Amino acid sequence: MAIVGAVVLLITLVALGGYFLYRSLPGNSAAAVPSDVGTSADAQSESTEMETLYIKVIGDSSDVLVRVPGGDVVTDTTMSQGQFVSFDHPQLDVTIGDPDAVEVYVNGEYQDVTGKAAGYSFSANAPQQP
Repeated sequence: MAIVGAVVLLITLVALGGYFLYRSLPGNSAAAVPSDVGTSADAQSESTEMETLYIKVIGDSSDVLVRVPGGDVVTDTTMSQGQFVSFDHPQLDVTIGDPDAVEVYVNGEYQDVTGKAAGYSFSANAPQQP
């Protein structure tokens, strides 16, 4: 009877180990995609049009520093593949650790930062209201 219990325990541990290994792989975590993000390209483009700044990591990872000029740091973090941030401030100063690893949209328009030097900095300004 003890052998049957040990076998059941072993099978349970192997199944749980496989499940958690699968969940730890990139793209298989429930936390990887926030629930308020649309899955279609149209939903993504609509959300980028409403924000002053949208950054998504498409490479392995990149350091991202976003701050209000002369003020507070909004974010200073290392982002991994698939993660994104968006901000709606009138003016932002941005520094990207690895420009080749990110997609950047300012006011909904794609900004090509590929090929820029590590630590590339730029300003993002909201459009002026008429």
